[in-house]
Amino acid sequence: MTDTIVSSATREHIIGDDRPFTIIGERINPTGRKILAEEMKAGDFSRVESDALAQVAAGAQMLDVNAGIPLADEPALLAKAIQLVQSITDVPISIDSSIIEALESGLAVYQGKALVNSVTGEDENLERVLPLVAKYGAAVVAISNDETGISEDPNVRFDVAKKIVERASDHGIPASDIVIDPLVMPIGAMRYAGRQVFDILGRIRHELKCNTTCGASNISFGLPQRNGINGAFLSMAMGAGMTSAITNPIHEEVMRSVMAADVLMGNDADCLAWIKKYREAPAAGEAGARGRRVTKKRRSRTS
Repeated sequence: MTDTIVSSATREHIIGDDRPFTIIGERINPTGRKILAEEMKAGDFSRVESDALAQVAAGAQMLDVNAGIPLADEPALLAKAIQLVQSITDVPISIDSSIIEALESGLAVYQGKALVNSVTGEDENLERVLPLVAKYGAAVVAISNDETGISEDPNVRFDVAKKIVERASDHGIPASDIVIDPLVMPIGAMRYAGRQVFDILGRIRHELKCNTTCGASNISFGLPQRNGINGAFLSMAMGAGMTSAITNPIHEEVMRSVMAADVLMGNDADCLAWIKKYREAPAAGEAGARGRRVTKKRRSRTS
């Protein structure tokens, strides 16, 4: 069993296969969100704040923070967003950028042990990102593609992941600090996209001793009723060994599937999280009426 430990200034979180599934909230990302991008570029971070609070309230244990906006000062925006999010919530953050200067800017202001999202298998990318991860003592998401692109062969994706783990070791980064993303492709375009991920998860867990994550909503891209597919995919991926996912916790159907899978896998001790979330409260007046009935029965027995 492998534990990946991340933290904020005041809270530690552990990603692991014998622990409740980790939901990394995806909403603080201007990609595809025109209004959010315009607001952040103009220095308005009110939506970042509301998205952060809403995702944590919905059950996210971590938040992904991205500031990738064309023609904007991404390093400055990312640092500001991270500082804001850390000022209003204590969950750990996944610092999300493909720009090395932005990653360093975010890591420089981050309080705690961050998760860097991400490093890929290209040699140039490895040699730029891994020293930064080692310098700040962070954990890192390793994405299973390289100079050749994204392979449809799960064995090739595994080999890329293995290469990243080996290169990380050369920089003193242990396997426990690497969270592998085996890449989820749209099921509407690739019939066996789900099976490919399920097949590779067991090898990552047993051979590389790493935790795993994914961009869960990719699986349903272009299809109707996406949350139903996303929820089913995540519960099946959890059964195959996945330990975290970047997704939207606001969608109740997805969160219910994840929490149910945690119960069935034994990762929700005594089903307490499920009961706390879904136990029905007594109808108005019912609790009092029930108490009066019990009292009356007791009195009848002693009279």
